[in-house]
Amino acid sequence: MNTYELIAPCHFGLESVLKREIYDLGYDITLVEDGKVTFEGDAEAICRANINLRTAERVLLKVGQFKAYTFTELFDQTKALPWEEFIPEDGEFWVTKANSVNSKLFSSSDVQSIVKKAIVERLKEKYKVGWFKEDGNSYPLRVTIIKDVVTIAIDTTGNSLHKRGYRPASGKAPISESLAAALIMLTPWKKDRAFVDPFCGSGTFPIEAAMIAANIAPGLNREFTAESWTNIIPKKEWYNAIEEANEAIDMNINTDIQGFDIDENVIKIARQNAINAGVDKLVHFQKRDVKELSHSGKYGFVITNPPYGERLEEKEALPPIYTALGKQFAKLDSWSAYVITSYTDIEKYFGRKADKNRKIYNGMLKTYFYSFLGPRPPKKKDIRFEK
Repeated sequence: MNTYELIAPCHFGLESVLKREIYDLGYDITLVEDGKVTFEGDAEAICRANINLRTAERVLLKVGQFKAYTFTELFDQTKALPWEEFIPEDGEFWVTKANSVNSKLFSSSDVQSIVKKAIVERLKEKYKVGWFKEDGNSYPLRVTIIKDVVTIAIDTTGNSLHKRGYRPASGKAPISESLAAALIMLTPWKKDRAFVDPFCGSGTFPIEAAMIAANIAPGLNREFTAESWTNIIPKKEWYNAIEEANEAIDMNINTDIQGFDIDENVIKIARQNAINAGVDKLVHFQKRDVKELSHSGKYGFVITNPPYGERLEEKEALPPIYTALGKQFAKLDSWSAYVITSYTDIEKYFGRKADKNRKIYNGMLKTYFYSFLGPRPPKKKDIRFEK
């Protein structure tokens, strides 16, 4: 079976989490860069990565990489790649996205059209035809040019991997599923520890925590572009990967995962999303103000995405919100809190300096993931219901 270079993009600042996920799947990592991890894998790896990776945005099959300073060089070197090994005669292909950073070739639209034209010319010669219907399976392409180095890959995923299939609707300012999972995985939280999100919105943090706890693969309830690529991936590889993921699920667990929000409507959405994700028995959602945040257990975790206040009038409402969060957290015996926010005065109103913070990009918005650490629990003791 052929071995490919596979590229998994992720949120900037979370490469280490994705790297660990890929290692855990058993694949060799060849390169870690800002916002992406490259690893080696075969057709099976494409299936398993798409189905199992919680923190990646997609899985790209790298076709080639080269330097290009002119559009002529871009055309010639794109044409020199073995496109017939990937795209069949009836395949539909187009450059869905082209990015350029610090490069001489900076026009995305020109890059898209030239790459497409070069592939057409290559396939004309290989298939001995003058025109392509492109009425077969889809092979969307992505091109990145960084410091004049061109990387061309085929997108095996389709809709981004953060679209798990459980959240057709969402509350205001949702955090993506892949980002939520990555932030949870950055913490020491385990399934036998209490978990509370006091600003849960449509439920992403608690639902992702429950899926991690039950070892439910995030890609089981969705489709992928590469499922139709029988010229590259035999159907049995998808069936095997799905079967493997299903067998790994463990719903026979006790969890204490809770989500609160002041908005009754988004709580209803969160409950439905949990049902869609198959974790409604593992999470509890309730309408509750952050001022009422409490828990009788020890060594639990608050992991949350409170309001940021991007507009001036919203910023004025933030001090009492963060003050209430800090005040109630201080009453939680031996707990830790992890807060993602772009609000730079968080420590002032939370009432405590963070033990550490990490810069994370939530989309294009620069945020920080603040850690307010509690004591470590006693070893070799089930502390889940300790009071």
